[in-house]
Amino acid sequence: MDSASSVVLQALTQATSQDTAVLKPAEEQLRQWETQPGFYSVLLSIFNNHMLDVNVRWLAVLYFKNGIDRYWRRVAPHALSEEEKTLLRAGLITNFNEPVNQIATQIAVLIAKVARLDCPRQWPELIPILLESVKSQDGLQQHRALLTFYHVTKTLASKRLAQDRRLFQDLASGIYSFACSLWSHHTDCFLQQIYARDEAAALGLLERTLLSLKVLRKLTVHGFQEPQQNIEVMGFLNAVFERLKQFLECCEYFFVSLLLDFLEHHPCAFIPLIHRSLEFAVSYVFTPAGEGVTFERFIVQCMNLIKMIVKNDAYKPAKNIDDSKPESLEAHKIKTAFFTYSTLTEIGRRLVSHYFLLTEEELTMWEEDPESFGKSSPACIVLILSIFKAIKKISIRLLYNAVGLAAYELFDNVDFDQWFKNQLLGELQVSHHRYKLIRRRVIWLIGQWISVKFKSDLRPVLYEIILSLMQDPDLVVRHLQTFRTEQFLPYLESIFGLLFQLLQQVTECDTKMQVLHVISCVIERVSIQIRPYVGCLVQYLPLLWKQSEEHNMLRCAILTTLIHLVQGLGAESKNLYPFLLPVIQLSTDVSQPPHVYLLEDGLELWLVTLENSPAITPELLRIFQNMSALLELSSENLRTCFQIVNAYLYLSATDFLQNYAESLCRSFCDLLKDITNEGQVQVLKVVEIALKVSPVLGAHMFQPLLPAVFRGIVDGERYPVVMSTYLGIMGRVLLQNSTFFSSLLTQMASECNQEMDQLLGSVIEMWVDRMDNITQPERRKLSALALLSLLPSDNSVIQDKFCGIINICVEALHDVMTEDPDTGTYKDCMLMSHFEEPKLSDDEEPPTEQDKRKKLLALEDPVHAVSLHQFVYEKLKAQQTLMGDPGFGALMELVDTELVRQLREFLQGF
Repeated sequence: MDSASSVVLQALTQATSQDTAVLKPAEEQLRQWETQPGFYSVLLSIFNNHMLDVNVRWLAVLYFKNGIDRYWRRVAPHALSEEEKTLLRAGLITNFNEPVNQIATQIAVLIAKVARLDCPRQWPELIPILLESVKSQDGLQQHRALLTFYHVTKTLASKRLAQDRRLFQDLASGIYSFACSLWSHHTDCFLQQIYARDEAAALGLLERTLLSLKVLRKLTVHGFQEPQQNIEVMGFLNAVFERLKQFLECCEYFFVSLLLDFLEHHPCAFIPLIHRSLEFAVSYVFTPAGEGVTFERFIVQCMNLIKMIVKNDAYKPAKNIDDSKPESLEAHKIKTAFFTYSTLTEIGRRLVSHYFLLTEEELTMWEEDPESFGKSSPACIVLILSIFKAIKKISIRLLYNAVGLAAYELFDNVDFDQWFKNQLLGELQVSHHRYKLIRRRVIWLIGQWISVKFKSDLRPVLYEIILSLMQDPDLVVRHLQTFRTEQFLPYLESIFGLLFQLLQQVTECDTKMQVLHVISCVIERVSIQIRPYVGCLVQYLPLLWKQSEEHNMLRCAILTTLIHLVQGLGAESKNLYPFLLPVIQLSTDVSQPPHVYLLEDGLELWLVTLENSPAITPELLRIFQNMSALLELSSENLRTCFQIVNAYLYLSATDFLQNYAESLCRSFCDLLKDITNEGQVQVLKVVEIALKVSPVLGAHMFQPLLPAVFRGIVDGERYPVVMSTYLGIMGRVLLQNSTFFSSLLTQMASECNQEMDQLLGSVIEMWVDRMDNITQPERRKLSALALLSLLPSDNSVIQDKFCGIINICVEALHDVMTEDPDTGTYKDCMLMSHFEEPKLSDDEEPPTEQDKRKKLLALEDPVHAVSLHQFVYEKLKAQQTLMGDPGFGALMELVDTELVRQLREFLQGF
């Protein structure tokens, strides 16, 4: 080992120490070496040396992997030389014999990272070497090569730019046959070892079988534009059914996931598989064939497969049969032919008699803990509804016991009024303790039907029964007192009055809690219609709050009632502030003992109060003093805390930021040091909203956080959702506060010891490379607007990145532009020109004050106020004017001809 390797090896060894006095200097030394030529070649030689300590080799792999993110790109600060990268690429694939699983996985991941950037152009030999290596007779080498093959395929499949997709499709067509034969070979070998009872050999072969299947999943789903036209793809999918029967007990979930995934992405290609899929799923879930070999997760997946086929819009004929696509008619014919009367009979019988039954354990839970009890099978319920909607005529005769779930479908086939008078009413009046199961089902069933088919003269009888059930000691029955708003409103005043009287009369805390729960349900359901009747409740709740000082669970019930009350009152809830705000203050103060019980509901009440507040008040602003301590808890309530911060921003950004941004920024900086990726995204979304609401003040107030965002973009943050949020923040700054962006760029260039133009080039290149990380159309349009705002420019770096900017613009145009079928021209579907009060149906909630604030803010947001194709045209025209026709023409010639064609199509008419 040469001297350089020895020095690095010593530093890595020290960096694995538990002694911080040894650890910290070693980490600092390694950090300084990250930008030194030859450092990664030394790391490669160290983690490839199987004689060295495992922890040291592991650390060497991690440093190498992190270096790819930071220094592999040609435009990155301190980028690796092309000569060193060539040597490193060659060294990474010289052998696949890593003995340690964890290190092997990390090496496979880092090879995939390099492949994302360099394959196939700079690394054409990678795939051929992998294909050759997976044929090896050596078990270890074969597994490691296959592991790498999977990670490379997975990474290349995740790229979303049009050119990258074409490259992956070319790769898929070239290796698909080999991948199929590889999977088939490993599957056969695995099954042979299973039958031979050689568990050790079978386990290794199972790993290789699953890896090859994962490769095929990526190739099948993402590697073909029209997979139904490819014989090998369809042959593989049909082979899946044969393998499913053999593999059911060990990997059933993955196989069905593949079918679900393929059905979702390629419904038309799936049509030849519909009959086999239904036959397979129904056989294992609804016939004795599946008894003893199926598991709950597999059952749910099979039900989902049936549901997706039954509900798929691509498999339904048009209302006018002549307008139907041939493939839709074919799929509908296959479905109809499969769901015969006898098949549906067996499905219905099995659902009702097997999957809907309450077990002894569930009945015990009902007795011991009625509040937490709830028997439902979401997959079964959704499946029943799907079948009723799709195959109504046959289903009606079969699933009469499920009429509650399918009330709308059975409207013309069930005389519910007679059923109610002659049977159900009597069932409700049976008071025996063990009869509560029937009462529960009956009142639930009535709740499903009351808005569908129920005579008005029967309602008084029904509501009298409901009122008697309110005093039933069985909380489960009371919890399920359902009604439909429009039929209930004429009785609202009398029933609400009786409920309030009952609340005053009862003395037990548990009973008061139960009555409050019913009151909350009523308020929640009738929403703003409750306003004329809540005066007495508003006056009584402060007294009840005071009386319940020693009963925190009752106070929780009061908080829940207040939540629904504020939602029902809307902006009028400001009249409750003298009582409401001290309650929020106490409930969310972590220095007060009751917060242990009240915090979650208190935070929810705080949030809805802000959402419904017509304007900020000093008292409402003052409560935010509780937030710093709440953020320090880093508890499961963080998400609600972030929503509260957002609500303050929407309510009064200037007042809020001037008072609390400094302390909030400190809290966020502390949080970001030790929080999950999802938590990071939640923090950064708050910053993004602050920039959206107040671009100038927001950027100034959260300035300490923005350098980390900038570095994350330049370094190529590896978590897509985090990167997407980074780009959303930087897009806001660049588009709406360009002066601040320039100062931030100057600051970062100084910190990185780099030229501003070079750093800007790195940002643009990373933005283009990671555009596929951004999934929200609003953020994708924002990215296009932000990068276009750099034009016109005579800056050579910006002109050098012009192709990438055009690429992002065309992608965003595809996202937001809709074509007018009459004129053939395009319009931006995200434009909003004016604010309209939405017309609400009876079942829809009215907009909150915050909803209105968001709408008004959207009118000023460039994403909704600026036409993207007009902005593109104006910026390109300005660039043309700046450069002159010959110069601009030469610049456009560098852009992919297909992109230029699409761009011109969008810009026709300008």
